This record gives sequence, structure tokens and C-alpha cells, in this order.
Amino acid sequence: MVFPQPAIVIAAYNEGRKLGEVLDRLHRAGYHKLIVIDDGSSDKTSDIAQAHGAVALRHFLNRGQGAALRTGVEYALRTGAQYIIHFDADGQHDIKDIPAMMRPVVKGEVDVTLGSRFVKNGMSNAPYFRRLMLKGGAFLLNVLYGTKLTDSHNGFRCFSRKAAEAVDFTSDRMEHASEIPELIVKKQLRYREIPVNIQYTEYSKAHSSQGFLP
Repeated sequence: MVFPQPAIVIAAYNEGRKLGEVLDRLHRAGYHKLIVIDDGSSDKTSDIAQAHGAVALRHFLNRGQGAALRTGVEYALRTGAQYIIHFDADGQHDIKDIPAMMRPVVKGEVDVTLGSRFVKNGMSNAPYFRRLMLKGGAFLLNVLYGTKLTDSHNGFRCFSRKAAEAVDFTSDRMEHASEIPELIVKKQLRYREIPVNIQYTEYSKAHSSQGFLP
């Protein structure tokens, strides 16, 4: 199946060390509509994004990952994107999983796909207690909002244009990770979890402690 070019939205806060490598890998895989939102970084995140072929949008103050993703999604919609992917800047997400994330959305089977470390064939080397926290978070989302999720706070998502317009989340910081599933249910959007491979490195674990997604 030949996939249309998605807009890949990447929230970045002081990701200068890893961001160029992530963008180069995306380009090599054939993805060229890359939108990086520099969320008030003190390093050269914006310069690196531009040098590696991405559109670089900048928040002059650190507003949080939710605000950064919202800025990127709004830009993607204004520039005509039909499919929008949320992707991490720190190398945790596997580019090879993008086609599986897109396929059900492009075929019209669902409006949104959500990455999961815990459905069959999903993989994660997350520490044991983090795994418990993520599964506990998913259980809480299911109780509160009526979702049927196995993973919480997974930043790998794919939206159709219709879904991206409908999921008008307002949380600036990490609350967006709970608000998005809530809105998916509230707006009666069709969704599916897709098994994805999340790799934790010392770098990504250090950056998750700065307030970005675990």
C-alpha cells in the first residue's frame, strides 16, 4: 500500500543532541513533512531542526508538550495535512512502526490510531515500575472515560484530518495525554491501538524527567 505523505509533528525541548539524528532517519525513510516545535529550549533545537530539513516553530517560553503539539497540529492543518502523526524527538519511537500506525487510518477503518507497548507484538524495555504506572494509568482512563486502552501516556499517535480537527485538546502540559483519549470518546471517533516498539535509553529517560512523555 502506498501511503500519502503525513505531517509528522515533533514537540522538542532541549533536544539538540538527538533531534538531528531523528530527523535524518525520518527523511531517509521517505517522510519529508516534518514540523518541529521548539518549546522554549535553551539549546540550538530550532537551528538543528531547520538544518535537518524540518519546519521549525518556536515557543519563546516553555509552555509544555501539550501546547507544543497543539501548535504543530494547527500548523499542519493550516498547510493542508490530511494525516498527522505525533512523534517523539528523543529517538524512543521506531520509524518502522509508522506504516502500521497509518494503515487503518488511510484505509478509513478508524479515525485515530494510538501506539501501545502492551498489545500483542508491542515492545518496550521500560523499567518494571514505569510499566506498572503506565498500565495503571490506562486502567484509570478506561474507568473515567470509557476507553479500551492498554497503554497510557504513549506519545505515538496518528490522526485523520477529521480527527485532528475534532480532538481540540487545550491542556498545555502532560494532561493532554489524558485529554486526547477523553476527546476521542466524547467526539465518537473510531480508534485502535497499534503495537509499537518503544526504546528507552539513558538519554530518553533523562529527558522524560524534564516533563516530556515517558
